[in-house]
Order: sequence, then C-alpha cells, then structure tokens
Amino acid sequence: MRIIKYLLLLFLLSLVGLTVYVATQKGDFEVSKSSIIKTPRNTVFDYVNDYKNWETFGSWMDKENNIKFEYPSKTMGSGGYCSWESSAVDGNIKTYFVKENDSIFQKANFNSAKSDIFWTFKDTTGGTKVTIHTKGKMDVLTKIKTFFNGGISGVLSDAFEKSLRNLNKTLDYEIKTYSIKVNGIVQKSSGFCIKQTVSCRIKSVSKNIKIIMARMVSFFKKNKLAMAGKPFILYDRYDVANDFVTFSVCIPTDKQVFISSGSDMTTGEIIPFTCLKTTLIGDYSHTAEAWSKAKKYIADNGLTQNFAGKYVEVYVKTIDDVKQPSKWITEIYIPVFPKVAVAKPAVVATTTVITPTESAPTPVETP
Repeated sequence: MRIIKYLLLLFLLSLVGLTVYVATQKGDFEVSKSSIIKTPRNTVFDYVNDYKNWETFGSWMDKENNIKFEYPSKTMGSGGYCSWESSAVDGNIKTYFVKENDSIFQKANFNSAKSDIFWTFKDTTGGTKVTIHTKGKMDVLTKIKTFFNGGISGVLSDAFEKSLRNLNKTLDYEIKTYSIKVNGIVQKSSGFCIKQTVSCRIKSVSKNIKIIMARMVSFFKKNKLAMAGKPFILYDRYDVANDFVTFSVCIPTDKQVFISSGSDMTTGEIIPFTCLKTTLIGDYSHTAEAWSKAKKYIADNGLTQNFAGKYVEVYVKTIDDVKQPSKWITEIYIPVFPKVAVAKPAVVATTTVITPTESAPTPVETP
C-alpha cells in the first residue's frame, strides 16, 4: 500500500515538474509552409482574400463539424473580418493589408494564442506558389496542449499543409466544374429595387460587386427591409475600348422604398422588357464565356440586341447559399427586340387545264 502511495506521489511530482517545464519554455513561434496550387494566381488570391471561402479549405473543415462562423458585412480585403466558435475552439481573424494578387497580412486570435499571418502568391510553373508564414506567442494552456501533440511547429505545419492541399483540391475541381445553357427568349417582369451605382475599370468589377453587395445586404438587415428576390446587377455602360464600366448593384423590393437624400443608395424601377436568358452554373470566372455564348446565339438566330434596354445578371445562388463555387447559379438577361413574325403569302387556288397541244400543265388562277 505504501509503495502505491509513493508511486502515485512520484507520478504527481513528475506531472507537476513537466507542466512547470513546459510552461517556462519560450512561447514565441514562427512557421512557414509553401505549396503549388494548380490555378492561376489571380483566382487563388481572390479566393483566399474572402473569408467566406475559408470554410471550404481550412484544416478544420472535416474535423470541427460543429464550428460556427460569423461574418460581418466586410469579409474581403483590408478590414475584412471573420470569427468562429465551437465546443473546442474559438477565435477571430482580421485583414490589415492587401497587395492585389501578391500578398495578404492578417492578425489572428486562436484560443487566446495570437499570431501574425502572411500570405504570398507567386506565379510558377504549373500554377501559383502559395506561402503561409506565421509568427506569434502562445499562452500557457496552448504551450501545454501543443507540447503533447509534437510542439507548436509540428501542429501548425500539419495544419498549413492540410489547408494548402485542400485549397488546391477545392480550386482544381470547383473552379473548373461549370455549365452554360442558353434558355431562350423570355419576358423580364417589372418591379422596384434599391440600388447603388458605381463606375470602375473592367478588372475591378468583380471585386466592387462583392464589396457593394455585402454592404447592401447589411443595409437591408439594419433597416429591417425584406428582399423581394435575388440580388442582381444592371449594366448601364460596358466600354471595352476605354476600359470603363458603369453598373448598379440592386436588391429587389416588393414596393417602392424612398431613400433619404445624401445616401449613396437610390430607388430604382425595372421596366418589363424582352430578353435572351442564359444560365451559368459555376464560378463567376466563367461569366465572360456565358455572355459570349449568349451573344453568339443572338447572332446565329437572327436576333437584334436592344441597346436601349438593361443588361442584367441575377445571382440566384451565391456563396451565402452554398460554399461550393461549382453550385453557384447566375442568370444573364440580354435585351433583344421581339422577333416579328413574317406573314406567309396567301396560297392561291389553281385549276389545271390540259389541252391536246400542251406538253405540260399550266396553272390558271381562279377567283
């Protein structure tokens, strides 16, 4: 009995000693991991730059099924933010600096362990070289937890490697899986909306749409306004020659809503028009191809675009509905003139008279 007590005491002393040893170790850490992503750099950058995409490739995606993410109105670019919590982990991350298609700097708080995170994106053979570099300081609890899992360097290296592997797999499948269907001529119905109009260069259209869309959704929630349909874009001008686009981000309402003066949002009204409908199922990077196929259909079928009408993109299913880009649905509406039915000439009844001297029948009109 006495021996058991001594053994138990020895075990407790060893445990205390180990805990003290671990707790007094340096809490600073610095880890880097790189991988080749088989996708163009701008696509990889845009995907990582938006926190709403992180659920699809983060190392926790198939381990913490009960994790809950919270997103504010801004989730991409400088000032973008995201937080999460579950029974095992909680934390938040914020973007402080972004260099387009090149690098991202963030600060993260993961279970009270604070760190700086640096992403870099470089063109390379076969795709994009993505590097994650982090440095920070652990609290005592994190030191103890990671010590029994091989140390913080091992834990973070495994997590980064898995995240990069998931990112490559996600982009390789999700971006490349898509379909385009030209549905045919339809009548676009009338309605009211709240919109915000902006002008920019062509390459900035996608980014501005995401930013303004999130801001408008937040505006609707804050003012307890009901959305009467899916968000959509109205293109007022798309000047390729001068690299200039003017468009409005719109959210439909069931009635006209009056906005106070001084706001960057206004009330709009959609007038019914005849248009060609085309549906894209997949990532937005294929939107240009969808527009091209729609315009080819117009040319091949003798239709004429109505340049006085509105060109529309409706976001039927987005990242807020489903995380996988291959399942996003975008409808494109190009205004066209209704095809005028050409009246067929009336059929004239005829009687054939045969005479012995004729070698062939001759038609004779009858009244």
